[in-house]
Amino acid sequence: MTSEAPTFDDPAAVAAEVAALERPLLAAFDVDGVLAPIVAHAADAALLPGLLDALGALSAQTPVGIVSGRNVENLARFGFPDVLLVAGSHGAERRGQPLAPLSAAEVDRLARLRVLADRAARDAGPGAWVESKPTAVVVHVREADERTAEQALGALAKAAKSVPGAQVKRGHRIVELTVRAASKAAAIADMRGEVGAQAVSFVGDDITDEDVFSALGAGDLGIRVGAGQTSARRRIRDPADVLTFVHRLAATL
Repeated sequence: MTSEAPTFDDPAAVAAEVAALERPLLAAFDVDGVLAPIVAHAADAALLPGLLDALGALSAQTPVGIVSGRNVENLARFGFPDVLLVAGSHGAERRGQPLAPLSAAEVDRLARLRVLADRAARDAGPGAWVESKPTAVVVHVREADERTAEQALGALAKAAKSVPGAQVKRGHRIVELTVRAASKAAAIADMRGEVGAQAVSFVGDDITDEDVFSALGAGDLGIRVGAGQTSARRRIRDPADVLTFVHRLAATL
């Protein structure tokens, strides 16, 4: 694991390293904090100018995947071209593929988790809010008092463990409660199989992205954006560095 005072790599050098990986190559990305800067409210997030065109250019050279905690309907707002593989809800959803209906047990589980999430948002205070997804509920506290919010999220994570079958995912000042097992690592594995990739690069910034970094093999490359402990082998500073990385990778390939 890397330290909390990181040294950032040159994004152009990282792009050259990825370009040297075995082909076919799957180049995959998280969205928030990677392709779009982190903002207080998720609805205000936007891709950096030029990133969509850069991803399009990259997809002309190699398969490109998007794996996000956002649900697929929400991801549509970014306008990712159809040629990109897109997974939402931490891999529980795939664009262009129908979601298996919730079972009666999952419907009941989701209702119980919603009650817990609503209570946590109230406890976190002004600025906290609850997002509903097809298979999950998420409590966001980026705009709430940090101390009060962290106490509420901690209590929520503990309470959710009493709901059989529920999964708890922690992220940047959020807690997501899901009723169906899914992970970004599994989504990347599925995409790898679909395109027959011999190597994968994945760029992520959040706790849930660590599942992907840990699952990558010796011939793959994980790239962490920003600070924080990580098992990724490379680290770049921010979404602006990601834009540079995408441009250089497309040009090199």
